[in-house]
Amino acid sequence: MTRAALASFAQRIARQDLRLLPDGNMTPDRLKTEILSGLTVALALVPEAVAFAFVAGVHPLVGLYAAFIVGLITALIGGRPGMISGATGALAVVMVALVAQHGVEYLFATVVLMGLLQIIAGIMQWGKFIRLVPHPVMLGFVNGLAIVIFLAQLTQFKVPGTMENTGHGMGGGEWLSGLPLYLMLALVAATMAIIWVMPRLTRAFPAPLAGIAIVAGVVIAFGLDVPRVGDLASIQGGLPQFHLPMVPLTWETLQIILPYSVILAAIGLIESLLTLNLVGEMTGKRGGASQECVAQGTANVVTGFFGGMGGCAMIGQSMINVRSGGRTRIAGIAAALFLLSFILFAAPLIEMIPLAALVGVMFMVVIGTFAWNSFKILRKVPLTDAFVIVLVTVVTVFEDLAVAVVVGVIVSALAYAWNNARRIHAKVHVTPEGAKVYQVQGPLFFGSSDGFVELFNPDADPQAVVIDFADSRVVDQSALQAIEAVAGKYEARGKRVVLRHLSRDCHRLLSRAGHLMVDSDDDPDYGLAVNYSVRTGILGGH
Repeated sequence: MTRAALASFAQRIARQDLRLLPDGNMTPDRLKTEILSGLTVALALVPEAVAFAFVAGVHPLVGLYAAFIVGLITALIGGRPGMISGATGALAVVMVALVAQHGVEYLFATVVLMGLLQIIAGIMQWGKFIRLVPHPVMLGFVNGLAIVIFLAQLTQFKVPGTMENTGHGMGGGEWLSGLPLYLMLALVAATMAIIWVMPRLTRAFPAPLAGIAIVAGVVIAFGLDVPRVGDLASIQGGLPQFHLPMVPLTWETLQIILPYSVILAAIGLIESLLTLNLVGEMTGKRGGASQECVAQGTANVVTGFFGGMGGCAMIGQSMINVRSGGRTRIAGIAAALFLLSFILFAAPLIEMIPLAALVGVMFMVVIGTFAWNSFKILRKVPLTDAFVIVLVTVVTVFEDLAVAVVVGVIVSALAYAWNNARRIHAKVHVTPEGAKVYQVQGPLFFGSSDGFVELFNPDADPQAVVIDFADSRVVDQSALQAIEAVAGKYEARGKRVVLRHLSRDCHRLLSRAGHLMVDSDDDPDYGLAVNYSVRTGILGGH
């Protein structure tokens, strides 16, 4: 990494507005909304962090410390105010194998290396590649994630103390039945009803927090026997302590942790950047991808040194925050500080909160996150886009987010290439002088190069042939090779070829072959991404 790259990144960060508020103004009502939104998020973070710690096979405090540290740092310097980060299930399911085979100390070292890789990605501005994710993939992503959030809440309908770590979530326990099940469902429904009604009565208090407070108050007041946060695990603890991962500094250690670090860094950045885009659409904000990469990386490096399991953006909690009115960095900071205060001072009180209230909040997140209009869209969009939406949704549910996004992008890219490959054709006419003119239509690239070659008939064409690229665009090395192949066929038959409206870059390279006549009076002036020597076939930078 060059000094110029580091200096450029530092300048970009300096230009970013990192204040708590975009306009510098804070009214008492806005401050109250931000703090109460943060409190709501913190309450929802507790069972999630504990559950994900169980999934990864580590102590619950490892998950809670990660939620606090990652949430605080990303709230302070992240690319999108309003986003919430913490320990996530997408990362936990990757960590479980590492912890099982090598222990938690290797996990801490892996998280540190993961963070360093994410910082590098941010400095190199690799976050901008999230723009390549098509809209159908985004729809599939939010739909799949909504289903995953919903399925994750079903584990709360199991008898406390019977849940087991299956490596893919909490499972294997006994389901609630009879009166306990009906009571749990009633409390979930009551929480959802309060969240739905509250905004119609007043917006002075976040609806999710009102739902949690009212339902928790009823349960505590009447002593209802329902599963509570404390049934998962005790969240009582102290401040996170600085801790160097106790692993040998050897090549063998690097070979163990590097593959996990790369996978975790990729999954964390993909989920974070997609959440950044989603929150941006809701709040009307843009940009910040590279800054978010650095923030996530910094948070994970610090987390690894303070006994946390690492994390990334959490779409569920981010949706809770945004829908509760959280729009600035204060909400995220408040959520992290509330979470720490729960660990230090308020564990007995928080452990009394019924899980049904938190499940109700998350079910409302599911309803708000799922793109219900996609059912209408599926009937209107091209079949390929509809297939991508369904495919990404299914892969997200049954595999993981990173695989789903990669698969969706690949399928979308292949579909785009195939559609453009079929567009290549030519309008043909003969000039008064007897030259045959091929007016090429459509982009010329690797997918359409074979079709381009098939447009011509060197045996039957006259002695002079003009290939006009005014309505085409030469894209890559395969296109240059196709042009050379066509010209070679005409040359072998003693015929003359003229290329028109071809970029100067292209015909300068092709002219090196010595058998092409190029008319460059009205050629466009756009560049190619590659430099291809038609004599040697060597591909180089251009």
